[in-house]
Amino acid sequence: MNSIDDFVALLRDELALSVTADDIGLGFDAVPSWDSVHLLSLCTILERETGRPLALAEVLEAPSLEAVYRLATAS
Repeated sequence: MNSIDDFVALLRDELALSVTADDIGLGFDAVPSWDSVHLLSLCTILERETGRPLALAEVLEAPSLEAVYRLATAS
């Protein structure tokens, strides 16, 4: 996962969410078809894709998918 576009593709392919790059900045309550189970699945997928653990406490505080992406790709 090297870009926002890769992240959006991952959301579509792995979680079956019909989101665009414009949607990832929205609050979770505004993301089409979003539910809390998606967040746990996303954490697992991101850890697999990046090969690094994510701090669940930080992910739970993230206001958007974009913020989760930034946490997953932070060095």
